[in-house]
Amino acid sequence: MSQTSNDSAKVAGATYTRAGKEYFEKRGLKRSAGVWGLWGLAVAAVISGDFSGWNFGIDFAGFGGMLIAFAILVIMYYGLIFSIGEMAAAMPHTGGAYSFARSAMGPWGGLITGAAETIEYVATTAVIVYFSASYADAITSELLGLSMPAWVWWVILYVAFIALNSAGAAISFKFAIVVSIISIGIILVFSLMALFSGAFDWANLWNIAPDAGQTEFLPHGVLPILFALPFAMWFFLGIEELPLAAEESHNPVRDIPRAGLWARATLIVTGLLVLFLNTGVIGAEAAGTAGEPLLDGFRAIVGDEAAAVLALLALVGLLASLQGIMFAYGRNMYSLSRAGYYPRFLSLTGKRKTPWVALAIGAVIGFIALVVLDTIAAADEGAGAVAGAIVLNIAVWGAVVAYFLQMVSFVILRKKLPNVERPYRSPWGIPGAIIAAAISALIFVGFLLNEAFQPAIIAIAIVYVIILIGFALFFRHRLVLSPEEEYALSGGTHRDPQSEGYDVMEKEVFGDKP
Repeated sequence: MSQTSNDSAKVAGATYTRAGKEYFEKRGLKRSAGVWGLWGLAVAAVISGDFSGWNFGIDFAGFGGMLIAFAILVIMYYGLIFSIGEMAAAMPHTGGAYSFARSAMGPWGGLITGAAETIEYVATTAVIVYFSASYADAITSELLGLSMPAWVWWVILYVAFIALNSAGAAISFKFAIVVSIISIGIILVFSLMALFSGAFDWANLWNIAPDAGQTEFLPHGVLPILFALPFAMWFFLGIEELPLAAEESHNPVRDIPRAGLWARATLIVTGLLVLFLNTGVIGAEAAGTAGEPLLDGFRAIVGDEAAAVLALLALVGLLASLQGIMFAYGRNMYSLSRAGYYPRFLSLTGKRKTPWVALAIGAVIGFIALVVLDTIAAADEGAGAVAGAIVLNIAVWGAVVAYFLQMVSFVILRKKLPNVERPYRSPWGIPGAIIAAAISALIFVGFLLNEAFQPAIIAIAIVYVIILIGFALFFRHRLVLSPEEEYALSGGTHRDPQSEGYDVMEKEVFGDKP
């Protein structure tokens, strides 16, 4: 690092400026979560994938292809979460994917990876809002005769959950635990009803007519398994957000890896129950195009009116993920903003120590995306496009890029910083990271080959161009020595900002004078 003045220094093609103690005081977080709070956050973030979204993969690959895709992703997520657990324990600060890539690949690598995670979480939140609105309107229409335009539901949901996430981290974690338990209970109740009502029929799993020369197990052949992978990700997407809670966890070194292990096991069980039983109740053909597959399953068992009542509970699962993923994009944008990669005002936290500005801006972006894509879809009914499906693809594409780059970062950091403190080590090590990266790359290839995913790729390319141009021309020259940057620049010497102080490296670089 070369100092150019008392208030700026250049390194790795970027310029760091002095922020000062007051800067970080306005961007503080509060430790509020134990291992159960983190487990609840991880499960809550993902559980909506059991209620909607996953089923579109059956339309591409049939039930057999979807089952294979599920198995592939179980392997990928084990390698991914083991690797992320190791990096999070070594870097107990909020940056998550951005932080890992920043230490491994420099500022540009950190930005590209962090931006992919921003896209993933903002788009995932929008997807959940979309499906939650669909569920909510179906319920009110059946029970109250009240139906509202989709955009009204979107506004209601965004506003309500910005308020919840802004109320304080302790409230967010408690809410996550409660709704996770309720959501799991709903899936278990549905599973018991499906099994003991006689509605489940094994033959329903194979009721998609196979193409010429194909089988009932893989009605459209082997290649569509590749196209089903993005939808199978919906059973797990979001669990990787745990490192973003590092500065709000009482013991991130111990609890983040442990919570990730327990959450992963929970989600494998719930995912298999839904995949088999929901499909076996309504049939693979119907499941492949259902907007509310679990609600359709309840309808098949108990009828429309009773299903509407049960759907009130099913909606809890969607709202659980809405809270969890909104938490994630808020912290992701907060960490990138605090370091100067995004506009700095996004990292302001206020009296309750929550990044309320980032939460609000992310919601505005998601709402605009839904309105734009819904308008485009309405004008192109022949293509069968809907806003939810397009934004779902954007979310998964962003996740795949973030996953791949995090696994690359893991391998680089094992080589680049072999002697830094690693309180937790991945039991799968470098081979596990390589396996996860390879599967992520496979899913990426599937996106490129499938014409249905082209709108998502184009949308993400546009977003990336804007972000990278902004960084090259402006933000690259105004970075801040945040905890993530301090860890990278010190080679792992500065690990825990809440014990060392947030401006410790500023004093080393710029001196004691303000």
